[in-house]
Amino acid sequence: MNKGLLISFEGTDGSGKTTQIKLLSEYMHSKGLNHITLREPGGVAISEEIRSIVLDNRYKEMDQVTEMLLYAAARAQLVSQVIQPSLASGKSVICDRFVDSSYIYQGYARGLGIELVKTVNDVATRNLMPDITFFMDIDPVLALKRRFDNSQPDRLEAEGTAFQKKVYEGYIKLAGLYPDRIKIISGIHGIDAAFSQIKSYVDVLLCR
Repeated sequence: MNKGLLISFEGTDGSGKTTQIKLLSEYMHSKGLNHITLREPGGVAISEEIRSIVLDNRYKEMDQVTEMLLYAAARAQLVSQVIQPSLASGKSVICDRFVDSSYIYQGYARGLGIELVKTVNDVATRNLMPDITFFMDIDPVLALKRRFDNSQPDRLEAEGTAFQKKVYEGYIKLAGLYPDRIKIISGIHGIDAAFSQIKSYVDVLLCR
């Protein structure tokens, strides 16, 4: 039995991740490929409870180390309970955010350092990394506006444009460090063009 693929999507909130994940899921379903879609933090009961804490606007005093550890704890449970068993059974996993989010939000934008965050998350994930990661590249100010137009901002989104710009800057730098895994998908040319890029990368992986 072949191991399933772990495919992650990254980007600032409002960058179009949800739309592209839906399109990819539909495409894989049309090809008869067994897969699931997940979100981070969340995906299982314990991780969803952690999500409700870490994104709650009432906890503006949350320390950055606390934030890092909560995200890692949610990820550890999701990996143990769902992702690892799914991959081992040959089922692919499409995940809305994974370890790169912590590298960027807590490691880079919060200033904890990517190496520290990586060390913590290597324990949480049992050193599991995505087979491929798609970074949805869109101006962070536009992305934030889209998000605010659709719903109330959560605790991280409420950090404002300066923080989101820092997050975007971090993603661009990280993609430059890991070009074989992290693929930059431009949002300039529309949904269909972006998905065409994503599909071409996934097709290569499926043919391995």
